[in-house]
Amino acid sequence: TLGQEISGWVSQLDHGIAHVRASLTHLCELALGGTAVGTGLNAHPEFGARVAKELGRATGLPFVSARNKFEALAANDALVNAHGALKTIAASLTKIANDVRWLASGPRCGIGEISIPENEPGSSIMPGKVNPTQSEAMTMLCAQVLGNDVAINIGGASGNFELNVFKPLIIHNFLQSVRLLADGAESFRDHCATGIEPRRERVAELLQNSLMLVTALNPHIGYDKAAEIAKKAHKEGTTLKQAALALGYVTAQQFDQWVRPEKMV
Repeated sequence: TLGQEISGWVSQLDHGIAHVRASLTHLCELALGGTAVGTGLNAHPEFGARVAKELGRATGLPFVSARNKFEALAANDALVNAHGALKTIAASLTKIANDVRWLASGPRCGIGEISIPENEPGSSIMPGKVNPTQSEAMTMLCAQVLGNDVAINIGGASGNFELNVFKPLIIHNFLQSVRLLADGAESFRDHCATGIEPRRERVAELLQNSLMLVTALNPHIGYDKAAEIAKKAHKEGTTLKQAALALGYVTAQQFDQWVRPEKMV
């Protein structure tokens, strides 16, 4: 069903949010107190832990002093990993936005199973056309996030010996990705997702004309005969039922009993 299809989108985003949350533990490890290369030379032995505690108190975030200051200074693996979670969300949102765009395509020459909000008056040369601008904006910003991930990966890999000097590149792209995804998701929700409506008559039309309903006959007449029915219906432009009856593989009563789309979900 359409609801099952959309539930897949919801699950993608639920998993994506969980991946981001799982990355926070490493992100909250601070290199403070490690001084130049991680040895802590000339720093008070309690400096890192006490400052992390104070920062946590001020921000409400679970900051801690990194257990290994050498790793915290020489690498940016926490940001690389966290951005990997953001990249996953970008990939998910690209898939979702494209699904919405294609499902709303039409009104007559596309799939047209859903309608989306008419945010703009239409095309300059095609009156009544609904442009999927929110999907277009979403896929563009996700493409930028995917590009940012490449830059962040290179930056994270460029920490030579005990110091990584690519931090400005990494944080610039990381924060841009956060802003793009947050703003883009909010806009997509407000101006598209909440206004999606099923076009029930169109869904029913495509369902009844679907050749893949023949799958329901497989257990009763076998794969080869079911495939023959589908190919005949496609070639001659008839319905599955007409093709099945013409071939004599099932009766009208059997077809109606076995081919029930509501039982196939």
